[in-house]
Amino acid sequence: QVQLVESGGGSVQSGGSLTLSCKSQADYAAYCMGWFRQAPGMEREGVASITDVRKINYALSVEGRFTITLDNAEKTVTLRMTGLKPEDTAMYYCAAKTGRYCPLKIDPYTDWGQGTQVTVSS
Repeated sequence: QVQLVESGGGSVQSGGSLTLSCKSQADYAAYCMGWFRQAPGMEREGVASITDVRKINYALSVEGRFTITLDNAEKTVTLRMTGLKPEDTAMYYCAAKTGRYCPLKIDPYTDWGQGTQVTVSS
């Protein structure tokens, strides 16, 4: 399994901003990287995904507030989160897979990070 190294996260007040980063050690010719989140007692859900050719998907709940970017050379995906709300509180996971089919669903992703906590207080 390919290792994904996440950084960022933390605690902010409502309306604040945070940035998450994730570096992959994979050497896929074509690939997706994405962010998922899981709140306590909830299922893991997709937040945003991006392909190596910059096709992007966002969950409706974060569109307009979160921005996903990808540095191909560094194999690093970044999630800039602004206008954070208490309902954004969750463990955030980085994920990656080969190929350019990048749904906001768990199943196709083969590589996962350990998760980083994001807490938004009201």
